[in-house]
Amino acid sequence: MDKMIIKGMRFYGYHGVFPEENKLGQQFFVDLELSMDLEQAASTDDLSLTVNYADIHALTKKIVEGEPFKLIEALAGHVASKVLEAYTIVNDVTVRVTKPHPPFDIHFDGVTVELRRKRDTDGRIIPA
Repeated sequence: MDKMIIKGMRFYGYHGVFPEENKLGQQFFVDLELSMDLEQAASTDDLSLTVNYADIHALTKKIVEGEPFKLIEALAGHVASKVLEAYTIVNDVTVRVTKPHPPFDIHFDGVTVELRRKRDTDGRIIPA
């Protein structure tokens, strides 16, 4: 299966368990790996046979900068579901959401949640 990887998208959101996070917000990093058949797009140079990554970015931005989630797991799951709903060419998606500055007195580069979702034979979105 071919892949399109969109790395290092940065958005400002208000996700978190603590009220300060919902009020002040912070930056979130999102990476997506989209698995799909890109053979026709590669051979024809036709945008309609692939996914426009500018559109994927806009969809992801709307979600991350929209209504807050308490957990980045829920945020990642919502991004995965919306990508699969919007783009039937995508067979499965891996979403990585990094919260670089959790509100704790510890020092690290952030926390990342990675999840993978796909469509089953009935079209339902399930863990991959």
